[in-house]
Amino acid sequence: MQRKLGLVIAAAVFFVAATGAASAATIKVSVQGFKFSPAAVTAHVGDTIEWTNNDPMAHTSTAKSGDWDLPLPAGKSASLKLQKKGTFDYYCKIHPSMTGKITVE
Repeated sequence: MQRKLGLVIAAAVFFVAATGAASAATIKVSVQGFKFSPAAVTAHVGDTIEWTNNDPMAHTSTAKSGDWDLPLPAGKSASLKLQKKGTFDYYCKIHPSMTGKITVE
């Protein structure tokens, strides 16, 4: 009986360990036509946001909170690993009408 109970506990611990650890995701945001697409994303702490600038001119991804300011040269990508929960509005410093939002859970 004790051996059977031990096996059940071991299986439960393995199951929790195997399913409890979520892997980090990379969320892709395209920059094209003076827009971030998608303009709003939801992510988790540890995820990475990757912006790819498909426009022929430079842009930025700049947090209104001051948490990041990434240059996005024409035809290039830039990434940011999310470190804290919250809602972060961002924009392009060169073209301020370009806006986006990241919600980190």
